Amino acid sequence: MMSSGYTSLDNQKISESVPAVSGPDHVSVKFTDSTLQTFPPSEAQGKISGAFRPPRDADDTFSKPAPGSSEESQPTGWMRTFTVAAYKPYFDVDTSDVLERIKDSLFPFKGSFSEKTADNPDLYGPFWICTTLIFVAAAIGTFVTYLAHKLQKKDWDYDINLVTWSAGLFYGYVTIVPLGLYILLKYFSAPSGLVQLWCLYGYSLFVFIPASCLSVVPLEIFRWVIAGIAGFMSASFVALNLRSHIKSAGESWFLIVAGIFLLQLALAAVLKLYFFTITVGKD
Repeated sequence: MMSSGYTSLDNQKISESVPAVSGPDHVSVKFTDSTLQTFPPSEAQGKISGAFRPPRDADDTFSKPAPGSSEESQPTGWMRTFTVAAYKPYFDVDTSDVLERIKDSLFPFKGSFSEKTADNPDLYGPFWICTTLIFVAAAIGTFVTYLAHKLQKKDWDYDINLVTWSAGLFYGYVTIVPLGLYILLKYFSAPSGLVQLWCLYGYSLFVFIPASCLSVVPLEIFRWVIAGIAGFMSASFVALNLRSHIKSAGESWFLIVAGIFLLQLALAAVLKLYFFTITVGKD
């Protein structure tokens, strides 16, 4: 009897301390929607410049880098040139930007490429265009050589030097020629941005990619026509986009533009002669 009385007393205390669950009319607590589960955030941009930044307060406490952090230890001045952060703005493009600039390079007579990229020249497109052209030219040149040897019933060996020469030719051209032009324009008091020149020359090489693919056709005259058209389009693209700017260099502007045009044609001729002519005659 004592145990039963003790149990009933406990049950009574528990029932008094724990509130009863309400029925269907109970009030539900609603939480405000949080954006923490949303990824990516709706305000995010597709580029580096649109990245979120930490909140700033009145005394700028939270925006300052922590002592000893990587942000605080970033070098300044000319030493910043050797850091990755210095080149991030030149890769601040998305797919639509690159495709739009490639499209402009295929319509060289507009001459508006430099104006469109003046505020945001990139190195992403030029790097991948040049790299793609290196392997496409080497691969198509090798295939052309293979076909020529098979038609002549001769033995064929793969020439690895095609990749080496292709890399040296295109990487060297797209780096050295704009650098030389930059120094020349600075001498004539018509300076232009070096990165903008690299961007312009890099996109000017895109037309050689489809031209190299078309050169697989085993007709010598057709290959020369393709190389000539590609060289003319690339040369016109560079020359017309720089013409209005180089005019400020004085009376020598025409010679500079002509030199730019002829250098692009010479690149097309080297591409044709080395990759799609000389290799055919090898045993």
